[in-house]
Amino acid sequence: MERKGSIVSRANSIGSTSASSVPNTVYSMIDNTCSPTSDDEDSDDRPDTIKNDFKDRRRRAHTQAEQKRRDAIKKGYDDLQSIVPTCQQQDPGLGSQKLSKAVVLQKTIDYIQFLHKEKKKQEDDVSTLRKEVMALQIMKSNYEQIVKAHQNNLHEGTDQIPDDMKFSVFQGVMDSLFQTFNASVSVSNFQELSACVFAWIEEHCKPQTLQDMVIRVLHQLKNPLF
Repeated sequence: MERKGSIVSRANSIGSTSASSVPNTVYSMIDNTCSPTSDDEDSDDRPDTIKNDFKDRRRRAHTQAEQKRRDAIKKGYDDLQSIVPTCQQQDPGLGSQKLSKAVVLQKTIDYIQFLHKEKKKQEDDVSTLRKEVMALQIMKSNYEQIVKAHQNNLHEGTDQIPDDMKFSVFQGVMDSLFQTFNASVSVSNFQELSACVFAWIEEHCKPQTLQDMVIRVLHQLKNPLF
């Protein structure tokens, strides 16, 4: 029994000696591993900081883009007010009050429609002037041919056409022209008369048409029975 008790006491002493012989550094390493340090805490907070910075940058970029868009719209309205004459004419009822955007847009639309009407009117005036120029050119050509024919008749000989024959030719030509004029030209108002006259000149006073008319009148005078 004494031997057995001595063995147990020796075993206990060995266990206590081995436990006390373990270096403190091992325990400290274990404690350091198990317990979080301040660096770990900083690393845990870093993703949140990056995320917040990204949100702030995106918010600032959106704010800048929105401000730029508003500035562009404001500049557009200011340009319209400076370009459109009706926007510069202040309404007496508004006093010194600034025009609203809706009013600026409406005045701009009205002014554009006015410009379209003026453009259409100018195009019509240009078309009328072109017709007048064409009619004058036709008349000029006819007079030139008449003068040329008269000069050729003076050099052909001494045979002269009687005045009554000339009058008959002139009367026949005028009668034919008046018939076409009366059938083509409306005289209900001056504007309609002007438009119809130029159309009639272009259609019935062409050199070839007048020449055929004169030849027909001469044949009628030469053969009055037919």
